[in-house]
Amino acid sequence: MLLSLRLIAPLFLLLAGVQAEFTTKNCKLISESETEKNTLNLLEPLTNQNFTAERPGDAYMYIFQVCGDAGGMKDAGLVQKEKTDGKVVRIGNYNQTRAIRGSDWILLFYEGGDAYDTHCSKEPRSALIMISCSKSTKNAFSVVLEDNQKDRGCYYLFELDSDAVCNVIPSKLSAGSIILIIVLCCLAVYLTGGFLYQRLVVGAKGVEQFPNYGFWSQIGNLSADGCDFVCRSRGNREEAPTYRGVATEPLGEEQEERDDHLLPM
Repeated sequence: MLLSLRLIAPLFLLLAGVQAEFTTKNCKLISESETEKNTLNLLEPLTNQNFTAERPGDAYMYIFQVCGDAGGMKDAGLVQKEKTDGKVVRIGNYNQTRAIRGSDWILLFYEGGDAYDTHCSKEPRSALIMISCSKSTKNAFSVVLEDNQKDRGCYYLFELDSDAVCNVIPSKLSAGSIILIIVLCCLAVYLTGGFLYQRLVVGAKGVEQFPNYGFWSQIGNLSADGCDFVCRSRGNREEAPTYRGVATEPLGEEQEERDDHLLPM
């Protein structure tokens, strides 16, 4: 068992290394730019897989890879294979790549393919792959046309629908909103579960069905008392002394009225 593991482990690492080689970094851009490098990086989920397409009644099958050897042909990103004899024609190389990005699409160019025999002034073949955003149809590869009825600038056009190039819509909810939603959900579960428990298990009626009614009513009363103490004025406060005027004439000592003369002698 231990010997088998020792034999399998290097094989696994070898296979992992082979898979790691086929990434978008394998593509060689004709004109190096950060924009095109970032565009290629978006296609990373599409690497390490062959996409095949054919048209009804056509004698050819087309094989496409993103920055990988299509059909096992070295440096070929897209090849044409005859169905009858299996002859393979190189249409474009991933070491001669250009990449243009739009709002929800990427146009990938593979150039430097095998030269035409008679068409297009025997110039090298080239492929244009329009990779469009599609969340319903995933990785659907198809042939659109081969434009070879001219002297220069001939090309093959393909389409690939994939969600890899779809823009990620950022969440509009802030952290506070998410926390508030979680709190409201927990509160709803607490109220619903507590209400059902009080009614069905305890057999409570009326306001007693509210979960932990005694605790919450006490909290409410204490809050009301605190608000009343802080916000309302009380009538038992001592009144401030009022101002009284001072007489202009000095107050003398009142003389005692004597009524002795009124008494009979």
